Formats: sequence, C-alpha cells, structure tokens
Amino acid sequence: MLLKQALEDKLMDYRVRDRLLEEGKVTKEELEKFLKSLPDDEQKLKETKID
Repeated sequence: MLLKQALEDKLMDYRVRDRLLEEGKVTKEELEKFLKSLPDDEQKLKETKID
C-alpha cells in the first residue's frame, strides 16, 4: 500500500505533472481531485524575516 501511494504522489508531483497532463497519463479531473484532497495548513504558517 505504501508503494501505491508513493506512485500516486509521484504522478502529481508539480515538477512532472504538466508533462504527464500533456501525455495523457493524468487527467485534469484527477489533478483537481488531488489538489482538493490536500489539507489546508494555513494555520501552521510561520513567517520568517530575512534581513
């Protein structure tokens, strides 16, 4: 089960997903479903000042 999840995450990796969309290996619907399933971590946001 861990391998299956790892492969699914790899398909949605932002570094390759545009290419996979163009090749038809991932659909726009699958991408939207994946993006909507991501948790909203806005409350965990921590600002950092850089001088």
